[in-house]
Amino acid sequence: MRFVQPLQLFHNLAKATQKERGRLIGLDVGDKYVGVALSDFDNKIASPFSVLIRKKSNIGLMASDFETLISKYSLKGFVIGIPFNNFRVSPDAVQVKVLIDALSKTKKLEGLNYTYWNECFTSQNVGLLLKPLNLNHPVHSKTILDKFAAVGILQGYLDYVNRKMRQQATQ
Repeated sequence: MRFVQPLQLFHNLAKATQKERGRLIGLDVGDKYVGVALSDFDNKIASPFSVLIRKKSNIGLMASDFETLISKYSLKGFVIGIPFNNFRVSPDAVQVKVLIDALSKTKKLEGLNYTYWNECFTSQNVGLLLKPLNLNHPVHSKTILDKFAAVGILQGYLDYVNRKMRQQATQ
């Protein structure tokens, strides 16, 4: 896995031939779960996909799951939510980077690019949207929250890069 700047990830997709193009995957990394969202083939709309259980002992399994998703859904890159804070490194940001480093060390995701995207308040925003649904089961509501937080991260990224691409095309 290789880090690239947010716009570079999208430029790489835009420059690819129709046959080489693919989708992006968004991740909301938490203590226990990783919410997963997928983009459409035009990379304009993010949709909830799944939630993976996160443990130190299952990094190889998680990397294999991503490997399967990559081939099955033509995934070309990761957009990973990370809380940006200009003043200090937050513990949440550290846990995200630890997960990405562990996934990279498995060597199962070689050649895949990733970027970070600001996830500040995505879980809180999704929580407010889901509150009227009165989801009673705590695990069920948590996994729905994680999936939709991943959607918020990926959709925020897609909106930004698509807007930038339109602006560059008109200049």
